[in-house]
Amino acid sequence: MTGESVPPSSFTGLGYGGRPRLARARLQVAGQEAELSRNAWRAGREGRALRVRVVGREYRYQERGNRRHHVLERAGARVEMTRSSASAAAETLRGAAGGAVDSVDLSLAILLEGVHTRNLSLRGALISAPGRLLDRLGG
Repeated sequence: MTGESVPPSSFTGLGYGGRPRLARARLQVAGQEAELSRNAWRAGREGRALRVRVVGREYRYQERGNRRHHVLERAGARVEMTRSSASAAAETLRGAAGGAVDSVDLSLAILLEGVHTRNLSLRGALISAPGRLLDRLGG
């Protein structure tokens, strides 16, 4: 993700369906490595949310409603994103910002929409459990 007044950001992870997924993920924002954490087995969407610490901020990224809707939040700022479809080939992204949102927030929200985040939902966590187990066993 690059643009005028937007800090350069990148996300890499093991691939799935043409998109990187959260397994072995690396996120960089403005040249800084982000600290990522999540627990796919927690109860509720908030418990399974992806937590991101970068550029002195703490974010929570979670699914809302269904796999087309996500929200990125930090203290005082919120970006809600909607894809035109749940597939990697979504043609349109829509967003709504609230609070003190800046270019870092927008960059992260848009970038994360390109990531395969199935295990942020309980159904997705259950479906992807065998693959996660094999990833851990394979090193």
